[in-house]
Order: sequence, then structure tokens, then C-alpha cells
Amino acid sequence: MALEIGEIRRSQVITTFGPGAIVDMRAQAKGGGPVSIVVAGIDEWDRSAQTGGKGIENAQVINEPRLQKLLNVKGFRLPPVVAKDEDGRYETSDRLVGVRFPTWLQCPSCHAIKRVKNWDRPPQATWDCSCFCAQCSDTKGDRIHVIPVRFIVICENGCLEDFPWDLWVGHKEGCQQRGYLVLRGTGAGMKGLMLSCPKCKAEQTMDGCFGADALKKYGNCRGRRPWLGDEITCDRVPRTVYRGASNVHFPVLVSALDIPPWSDEIQHGIPPLDWQRLKERDGVEKRATYIDATELHKRFNMTPLDLAKEVTRRLKMLEDTNDDTIRPDEYRAFLNPQAGSEREFRVEAQTVPPELAQYFQKILAVTRLREVRALRAFTRVVPPADWRDRGQQGRFAAISREKLDWLPATEIKGEGIFLEFNRATLQAWETRDGSESSPVVRAKQVDQGYRQEWLNRFPGEPVPRTITPRLLLAHSFAHALMRQLAIESGYSESSLRERLYVALDAANDMAGVLIYTATPDADGTLGGLSRQASPDRILPMVIGAVRSMEWCSSDPLCIDGAMAFSDSQSKAACHSCMLGSETSCEEFNRVLDRATLVGTPFDRSAGFFSALLRD
Repeated sequence: MALEIGEIRRSQVITTFGPGAIVDMRAQAKGGGPVSIVVAGIDEWDRSAQTGGKGIENAQVINEPRLQKLLNVKGFRLPPVVAKDEDGRYETSDRLVGVRFPTWLQCPSCHAIKRVKNWDRPPQATWDCSCFCAQCSDTKGDRIHVIPVRFIVICENGCLEDFPWDLWVGHKEGCQQRGYLVLRGTGAGMKGLMLSCPKCKAEQTMDGCFGADALKKYGNCRGRRPWLGDEITCDRVPRTVYRGASNVHFPVLVSALDIPPWSDEIQHGIPPLDWQRLKERDGVEKRATYIDATELHKRFNMTPLDLAKEVTRRLKMLEDTNDDTIRPDEYRAFLNPQAGSEREFRVEAQTVPPELAQYFQKILAVTRLREVRALRAFTRVVPPADWRDRGQQGRFAAISREKLDWLPATEIKGEGIFLEFNRATLQAWETRDGSESSPVVRAKQVDQGYRQEWLNRFPGEPVPRTITPRLLLAHSFAHALMRQLAIESGYSESSLRERLYVALDAANDMAGVLIYTATPDADGTLGGLSRQASPDRILPMVIGAVRSMEWCSSDPLCIDGAMAFSDSQSKAACHSCMLGSETSCEEFNRVLDRATLVGTPFDRSAGFFSALLRD
């Protein structure tokens, strides 16, 4: 039986709580027992919908032509939003679906763990999906709700299942009891956490259950995908993690900004479904006929033929769109903004303060922008190495049983600051070599760690990129600036996001950073962020950001790379200085090195902004 148990924000469905992610809820919102669910696949969006149409005919479809071409889909769907009546009850049945997981629950009083079906549940009439321990409730005179167990099992192919409790405890010969054990802490640490069978008295410590091969003796992963309700053939060795661990779900996100001509009134005035139907018609004449029949041209004071020609021109532009053109096209749009009124893309050039001229050659106040962020898949255990499934042997976990012609997405309308690095200074700095603290040497060390991890994960596959001093600098500066904005401007760091424009090839030589509002709510949509790009504000902001990176409370361990020892894709970076909100970072808090900004205590000149520290 399906029950309503809670709410999540629309934007979280694309990031933190997308299909395959585990969400903690509380039954009946107030006073109910805890319920842990895994968010179901997007197939359920149509299956459970009562209004709005199916697929791309749904009323909550959004359009972003470049991203649609890149991902080979016909459109994007916003997560369903359910309206409520005056009494707070849901008016429609269009809602997200979740499946209870894990299916083992534990009593916090007697420490028993059982499957859901073996616990007591409230009467159906209460619409309460929580469970409780009847024995402990009677003893204490109050309902004792059982809680989800803390351990689950995942694999690198994205599979998810319950921890093998009965196998781990090792029942004695002849014991037939299954699905009822006791997990009790008898001492410190995992060694003191004991799992036992009340019937045969078999006992086993949980120490060692997190080892990479701890479950290997039980065979390969069983390929269970509870968010899709099916199983696949899987050859991976499963591993134990905490249910709330950060490596249980990494979304694979792909995004694009609205830039001219895709950001103008014409593109946004054509409904997504009509745009798709125009794409399916060949030639100007057939498109003009469709436009005339639907009277689309009247929205723009154009003739059907003129609008058909404009649509055809744009479709021709899309033919050359691919992963290698998305960022360069946006970069050029920032550097060479088109004249005229753009509905979703407006930039204002700012005067670069003389003190910053040797570091930046262009600073822009982005007063209006729109980003469409689509969820393609997700990974477990390790973050995605690339948004494409290129070379990753199918390890992207699917968000639907069958490939659909649409993907879930959210749109962010906000503002930001764009900064382009001074090319002359940058080229002189990024080629500096000779000492261990030089940018070339440090970048090579990070690149070596990146390559080694890639080859360990995807043997024989070509490494997709090279970690350069320019990438380390741009990414580290973006984190430093976001932290400073959070301190001085009142923005929460999680409400900001970076977008890096870095490339060294001759066709697309890029060196820029965009910091923009990353949430679809009201935070930063009234001009407060873009206002920070003005000369009198950006100067102290940049100086403060750089100087805050000169010393870290974890130095000298941090600057020597010891704090990032477990992550070979970073150098001088830790939670005290560089690491930020994961929702703000394109690289999952990797590829960071504050020494590229300020140098090291033994060689400050190795930092790009070293002269700024002396002023």
C-alpha cells in the first residue's frame, strides 16, 4: 500500500535525492517513526501521474536545445510538484515514488534487528508506515519505533541491497532461525559491536565488515536495483557502507547555460512540444505549414515563412553542437555579448581595478542567466570520472528501466560574476618549472594521481584529460572566492556554484571562472551577487579570498599535501581551507591546490597571486 510520508525540494530530486538515492523521512511528519526509502526511477513519474500528460507532452517539460542535442533526448521534465488544498491535503496523485530500504529495522531498546514484515505496524486507518517493537512498547508504556539499520551493501555498478546479516553471523548447524538477530554494542568501536542469534547463540563482531573484500566470500553482487524493482547480472564484489555515507549516491549531472540565440524571446516563446515537432519536419515549407496551423508566428509578429527560416537556421546551428563546443560557446558569449534584449542572458562589463589588472583582463557582472541541469545517471562508491559513460564499462547506474526520450532536469535562474584571467600573466606562470613548488611540478603530481585512479578503475581505456596548472589555479580560485563571498556578502556557500572555463588547445583557449547562484529559490536573485563585480567591491573580495588561503589552521600538514594524502587528485586542500559544499563544486572537491594561489612558505613566488600578498 502506498502512503504519503514527506516532502523534498524540487531541486534536490536532481542532485542529492535523485533516483537511487536514500532519503530519511519521518512517518506522519510529527511524532511518527523514522522511515528510510530509496527514490524510485523516473519510469514512475508517468506511471503515477494523473495530470499533465506523459513523457515530453507533460505540462512540466522544459527546453534547452543544446543540452537536448548533447544528451540525445527530446526534452527535460521538471520533478512533479503537487499542490495542496486549504486543509493541507494533496490535490492530485502526481508525486514522487519511493521504496522502503533497507528492509531490516532495529529496535533501539532491545537491539533486535528484523525484516519489516516481522515488526508490528499501526492500523491501516492511521496512514502510518512506521513500525514499532510491541514488546518494548508494552514494557515502557510508550510506542518504541524501530529504526533503519545503519549498514547496507553497494557495488561500483550501482547495485544496492541489504547487508547479509544471516550470512555474517554464521548460524550454527541446525539453526533454522532467519530474519531475527540482535545487534548490540558491548565495547568501543566496531570490534565491540556484536551480532548474535538469540536461538543458536552464534556471535560475530562487525569488525572488518567495511573491508573492500569483506563480502567476497559470499560471492559476487546479486545485482539488485530496488529503485527500479529489478535485478541485473553483476560481476562486482559488493562492499559494506553506512546507510548515510556520501559515497552511496553521486549524481551524474550535465548542464548548459542559455546563451544567444537560445536565450531570446523566440526560443522561449516556442513551447517545447512544438519545438520538437518542428525538428521532426524536414524543410522550411513543412515547418512554415505547421507554424501557420498552430499560429506560432503571431507570438512574435512574424510571418510563418520568416519564423520557419529562423527555426531552420537554429536547427542548422545545433548540428555542430557536442561536448567539445558547449563550454567554448558559453565562453565566447561572455567575452562577446550580443547587442539587444536577451531574455535569459545579460552581462555588464566592469572596469578592472588597476590592482587586479595583472591577474584579470575582464570582469563581468552577469545580471541574468538560466542554467538547465539534467540528471543522466548516478554512481556509487566513487564519483563519476566523466559525465559520459565513456570507458566506464556500464558503471553508470540507470535511473529508468528502459531508455526514455526525456531526462529529469531543473532550471536555475539567477546571476553571477565572471572573471577572465590575464593571458600574459597566466602563460608566464603556468610554464614556470624548476622547483618542487612550481605549478608545473605540482600539476604533474595531481595528474599522475588522476591517471592512476582512472587506469585502476578503467583498465585499458584512454585517459580523457590532463590536469594542468591552469585547471588547478582556476578551480582553487573559484573555491577561495566562493568562501569569501559567503563570509562578506551574506550568501551561504551552498547557494553558490562554480563553472570552470579552462582549455589549452588552439581552437578553444579558455581561462575563466563563473560564480553564480546555484539554487532555484530566492537566494541571490535580486542583484546581490552580480553587484559584487563592481570595482569597489571585487577588489577587496579578491584580496580577501587570496589572503585567506595564505595560511591554513592545518598547516604545515595541509600545504605539504598530508591532509589530502588519501586523495591523490588534490595537493594543498582540506576542509579548513579549500573544500566546500559538494553541490557547489564541479569536481567533487578534487583537483584543488591552494599553493597555486599563494605559493608555499618556502617559495611564495610559485603562487599566481604572490605579488598581491606583498602589496
